[in-house]
Amino acid sequence: MKAIGIDIGTTSVCGVVIDVQSGELITSTTKNSDAFLAGVADWEKIQSVDKIMDVAVSILDGLIDSDVSVIGVTGQMHGIVYTDINANAVSPLYTWQDGRGNLPYKDTTYAKHLNSFSGYGNVTDFYNTENGIRPKNAESYCTIHDYFVMRLCGLNVPVMHSSDAASMGCYSISENRFDYECNVDLTSDYRIAGEYKGIPVSVAIGDNQASVFSTLADKNDILVNVGTGSQISIISDKPVAADNIETRPYFENDYLVVGSALCGGRAYSMLKDFYSGVFKYIEDVDDDRVYKIMSKMLKDGDKSSLTVDTRFAGTRKDPKHCGSISGITVDNFKPAYVTVGVLDGMAAELFGMYKQMNRVRYGIVGSGNGIRKNPALVKRFEMLFGTEMKIPKHLEEAAFGAALFGLISCGIFKNAAEAQKIIRYN
Repeated sequence: MKAIGIDIGTTSVCGVVIDVQSGELITSTTKNSDAFLAGVADWEKIQSVDKIMDVAVSILDGLIDSDVSVIGVTGQMHGIVYTDINANAVSPLYTWQDGRGNLPYKDTTYAKHLNSFSGYGNVTDFYNTENGIRPKNAESYCTIHDYFVMRLCGLNVPVMHSSDAASMGCYSISENRFDYECNVDLTSDYRIAGEYKGIPVSVAIGDNQASVFSTLADKNDILVNVGTGSQISIISDKPVAADNIETRPYFENDYLVVGSALCGGRAYSMLKDFYSGVFKYIEDVDDDRVYKIMSKMLKDGDKSSLTVDTRFAGTRKDPKHCGSISGITVDNFKPAYVTVGVLDGMAAELFGMYKQMNRVRYGIVGSGNGIRKNPALVKRFEMLFGTEMKIPKHLEEAAFGAALFGLISCGIFKNAAEAQKIIRYN
């Protein structure tokens, strides 16, 4: 018995097939959607819905066989596509990167007027409505993965899971409703939306929650994800309020508590770019060679007395915050110590967010390329948390999580605890 998970990302679409009994990742396929369109201004970030659908359907059809029991779907949150009365797309996809919400509105910005963020779907709709560019035949709007489910199942109204609804802005988590007029069918349950070629298709879920769902099998663990950005997440039965900490809907009446480092893994990439700039005064070097040199530095300078604040991209509360290197002496200003210091800073920022959550957890799970490709960073987290880090065997966390959600939605598993038993760690 198999399950399919589809993840519609910002630049590509991924599809996986998992074995329901063993949790083995049988097949993984990723294709670039090549969907970005030219906007009217630099701040406009839009994509072709048709291109995304063509790629997603092509991947899905290539994965289907007679042993597939369910299809789960996830994708890039926050963005929206408008749909008409017949459920056809009548706009491009306005992605989560879209900047119209940061444009001036009265004495503030469109996003701040709604107490939200640019790129969030309801902010985008507010700007479009105020400026008379909302499609006249638009009946509703939804995320791109909600639209994909609509297309697969022949639905006329989007069915939106709470994990996605919260990413739209102007949403009450406690009441599962929008504080903004939005014509969608809201649900917080495991739910089958319809069928595609006779196979049940579950309601789409947010990619953040899907990634956590496929990696954090034990509620007493902490998830550390390091990619371009980085996050630290726990599951809680109650919301948590703290600076730079967000509480998001999760599953089975639980909440996902997340701390996000805006620079995150990019801090290490920034250091790589700095070294590349220096090396190129001597000879041409590629990124792989620079990373190998940095790995050697990490071995030579296992401990550093430098303190590196890696919040180079600011924080949500203070976007103008700048990173820094401090504690410099005539003895420790060396490349190896700077490199180690950056890793220490990346780990310390997330550990500080965990402390703000004020919830005791005992184990840590790691995901993302920044974890998988950097054993020295894993070591930093293990030292801070005082325990060994577990890393899932499967790479495509969001698509895998969508498949798990689908397996519960169609009744193959009773609940999250039962479904997550098939997750395997290295």
